[in-house]
Amino acid sequence: MKEGLLYSTILIHVYPTESLPADIGLKQCRNAATLRKWRASSARMRTDRQGVAAVFNIATGLAIWCSEAMTLALVLFVAWRHNVRNEAYLYWGLGFLLTGIGFAMVALRGEIPSVLSVEAGNAIALLGQSAWVAGFLALDRKRIEWWALLPPAIWLAGVFLPWVNSDYSNRVVLYNLASATGATALAMAVAAGDMRRERTRRKLMGVFVLQGCLCFGSALMMALTMPSDIEATNLGGASAMASAFLLTIAFAFTCRLIMERSERHLRALTLTDSLTGVLNRRGLLGYFDATQEKAHDDRRQVAVMLFDLDHFKRVNDRFGHQSGDAVLTAFARMARQYIPNNIFGRMGGEEFAAFAAVTDQTEAEAIAEAIRTEFCRLPVSTGEAIVPVTVSIGIALASSIEANIDKLISAADRALYAAKAAGRNCTVTFGEAEAAAAPAPATPPSTAGELVPTVDDQVEALRRMGTLSRAG
Repeated sequence: MKEGLLYSTILIHVYPTESLPADIGLKQCRNAATLRKWRASSARMRTDRQGVAAVFNIATGLAIWCSEAMTLALVLFVAWRHNVRNEAYLYWGLGFLLTGIGFAMVALRGEIPSVLSVEAGNAIALLGQSAWVAGFLALDRKRIEWWALLPPAIWLAGVFLPWVNSDYSNRVVLYNLASATGATALAMAVAAGDMRRERTRRKLMGVFVLQGCLCFGSALMMALTMPSDIEATNLGGASAMASAFLLTIAFAFTCRLIMERSERHLRALTLTDSLTGVLNRRGLLGYFDATQEKAHDDRRQVAVMLFDLDHFKRVNDRFGHQSGDAVLTAFARMARQYIPNNIFGRMGGEEFAAFAAVTDQTEAEAIAEAIRTEFCRLPVSTGEAIVPVTVSIGIALASSIEANIDKLISAADRALYAAKAAGRNCTVTFGEAEAAAAPAPATPPSTAGELVPTVDDQVEALRRMGTLSRAG
């Protein structure tokens, strides 16, 4: 009797009376196995009354994310150290570092003061989003905007309110709202770049917009349903997993964006003259078909202009090759401004060329004369001396249907020699008849007509290739 009373006391103390099955008698309480069975049954019943048990281990998830964030931060810092001029890597690495530190502080709740774990930890994690925004702005050479700091500012502005600070669900809602603001800021930073040339930006912006909607939707759902702490943990964990997945996709798109930009820089390098920055011969000839199509669509003529700086060898001999390079650069920078669509390049040495779709011979001569007179009016200053230089110009014209690049260049070359024979510093034009009469030159070898660079040109080209290889 005493033994049964003892078991009855333990049973009633551990489990509420209403949780006892009606058909269980006092004698059955004497079996320890039965007592353990009732304990497990009652635990399940209490779980059912309180809600679904938490399925996300916050500390484990935060530890995994911290390790990944620190690894990415290390990789980005190494990339920035390799090319310190690209500040985007620095900001992105700083963003992952701050996010990892912030989440580590949140995971240490109970081991460190609450103000450091909750208020400071989440603020530092959100400051990492601000660093990512700064990274995308730095990628496009834009200054950092004030709205990049909105995520941590929103958190700090609301977390100290009593009804937020004392309620776990409200803190989760506030953090999701701040994170949604950060995702929106990231989308704005991505959209600030060249969306037309870099189409990967559209996909990257879409990922950030989707992340912002996810965080905002999660915050709105929790605000409307007012879940328990366990339900808030589950909902917040699911939202965090989805955000982490989207962030992984965004990181992949960012890598693709950088790779495409590097490829475009390298492709531009093969089509650009290393000294003057204008198109080289290969790059210029690649624009002829586009010029011909534009002339055909606009019912215009195709004009080829050849420019040759007069007595350029004397400039090099008298003032030195550095002064000669300064003259070439100054002429290229000035002349390309007068050519429609900047289809202007260096053919070799001191010779330049341009393609244009013009209405008639008068328009072509007006462009050429504007360049010639402007170059004569403004002698080039090399720092040590003022170098007087003039330019001779040859023009060849043809209809858009009959335009042939070999014949036009040959005719423009003969017109250029005629300009030099006439005393230099003048323009000679060959119309359609003269251009049509020009014989097509024999097919040259692959290296014919290409620019033979000086030693300085080669050194500068190597430097630029090294710089562009690190630009991504």
